This record gives sequence, structure tokens and C-alpha cells, in this order.
Amino acid sequence: MHQQQAAQETVALTAPPLRADAFTLPYRDPVWDGPTDPILVADHLTGEWVLLYTQRRATAPGLTGVEWVHGTGIGVARSSDGGATWRYQGTVEGLIPPGTEPPATLWAPDVVRIGNRWIMYLTVLGGRRTDWSGKAEIVQFASHDLAKWEYLGAVDLDSPRVIDAAVAGCGDGRYRLWYKDEARGSNTFSAVSDTPDDPSSWVLEGVAIPGRPHEGPKVFVLGGWYWMIVDEWRGQAVYRSVDGTGNWTRQEHLGGLILTAPESWDGRPVVGRHADVVPLGGDPGDGGAERALLVYFTHPCWGGEDIGTMAPDPRTRLSHVRAAVLEVRGGVLACTEQ
Repeated sequence: MHQQQAAQETVALTAPPLRADAFTLPYRDPVWDGPTDPILVADHLTGEWVLLYTQRRATAPGLTGVEWVHGTGIGVARSSDGGATWRYQGTVEGLIPPGTEPPATLWAPDVVRIGNRWIMYLTVLGGRRTDWSGKAEIVQFASHDLAKWEYLGAVDLDSPRVIDAAVAGCGDGRYRLWYKDEARGSNTFSAVSDTPDDPSSWVLEGVAIPGRPHEGPKVFVLGGWYWMIVDEWRGQAVYRSVDGTGNWTRQEHLGGLILTAPESWDGRPVVGRHADVVPLGGDPGDGGAERALLVYFTHPCWGGEDIGTMAPDPRTRLSHVRAAVLEVRGGVLACTEQ
């Protein structure tokens, strides 16, 4: 097996220890009670973990259609005890690109350490939406402290509707950006770059995961393999690659799915949604680790029907962030749900 040859971070960071039992008490957003699309970032400047997420307006009154998932900011919380408890810090400022029609919608950030900066890859839409219309693009920001962000530009991916960026270094020494292209079957596509902090450097490669529609790709290295998980809205689908450059093979174990029923509601399974993965052991770039923390969200009071036909009960919009432990056992990515 190939170990990760191109680290996601080009400088060594001293990451605070992350607990395997983080999020035993699920995280709830104290403003709108709708945190989704979580990611964890190790802040070596403060010795804390930073939780970033889409702050859906789950409890906002008077919203129609899917307006409650639009007009969203990026929520932030911090933990100084390895993820056991979290302190809400508000929303990240400075993430609206110039010329964006207000009110802006911000979705699903990914943050990677490159050189001496953090680079954020963020989905942005403009205007007030009650349906799934409108242009969606992926843009980049840079920060030295995870608080103040500088706009770098938009990534040209030759599509009017791209969301859910995920970036990682691959075994060929290059970086790849994976994302959902909603204009092309809601499949996962990829782009490649040698200078991933430059939005103009990305070169489109094409489809990476075809077939059944899905979203929220995440690529990571564990146990010597490159893995990709994607949200199929019935659990997370698992794929494996030797070097992360392509040739993704779906895992056969349990139909290739994990997080199919970490919770239940009214006798029906509640699945784990759009997730992040952080290797356990202290270093977010430790590709040789054998265990990792899988951080995801659920709608604890929603059985999973189409979001446009959800029950009128306002509880169905609520979400919270949880975690599970991932391990590689005999070449199989296995999930231990808390």
C-alpha cells in the first residue's frame, strides 16, 4: 500500500489531542438549532479544535420551501478538551465574496493547511431562495489565524452548480479538489492542482464517483489506503484508492455503506449525513493512523424522506453533530457508532 506521499500540510503542526469519544453529547447550534456539514480544524496557535459548520436556520419562523437552508452563515465552535465540550463562537465573518447578491448563502466549508496559511474552500450562492435554483460556486479564502479571512477568488469548474468541496494531497504529489456537480447528475467530480492556494490553478479532471446521486465527498488516508466517503442520503458510501488520484473502488462490505442507522425516529432509521474525518493520534495529516474520528450530522426527528416533502412538524428541521470511530480491519473501513 502507498502511504500518503503529499501531506495535506506543508508545515508541521502540533495538533491538540482529539478524543475518540468526542461529541458524546451531540453539538447543537444555540441560535438556529441546525448545524450541518461539520468539519474539524486543529488550531496549533491556541491548542484547540475548531468546529466549522453550515448554520441552517432550522427554527427561524415564517420561512417557506427550503428557505431555511439558504441565507446561512458558517457557524464556529471551539473545544479545549479534545472535543468533549464545545463553546459557540458565533459565525465566521468576511466570507461573502465581492459582488454576491444578498442575502448570501454559505455552505459546507473545507479547510486545509497549506504553507503557513489555512485555505478555505466554500460553497457560495447569492439571493434569497425558496427552492434549489440559482448559481452555486466554490470559492477560496486564506487565513493565518482561522478568524480573519482573505478572499482569493472563485474556482472555474465549468458548471453552474457545484457544491461541497473537499481537498487533499494525493500520492502523486499533487492536490485534488472533489465536489458535487448538481448539473451533471449530482455525482462527484475532481480537479487537480500543484498550487491549491491559487483558485485559477485548478484543472478539471472529470467524474470521480459516477452512478447514484450523492453529495459531501471527503477524502482521507487511513491504514495506508486513500478512502473517500460520500453521502448517499441512506448512509455514507465508502470507496478506496491506492493513491487518491483515481480508480476508486466501492467497498463491498455491508453494501459499501456505513452510518446507516446511528439513530432512529418513530421506528425508522436516521442516517449519518455529510461528514468529516480526522485521524486519531494527534496529527491531522497522519496517514498511517489506524483509527479516525468520523464527524457527521443527523436530523434526529426526521426519518429521511425528501427534504422538499418533510413533515410540517418543525422538529424535522433540527440537526445536531455527532461522531463515530473509524478503523481499517483487514482492508475494510469499519465504523463504530457511539
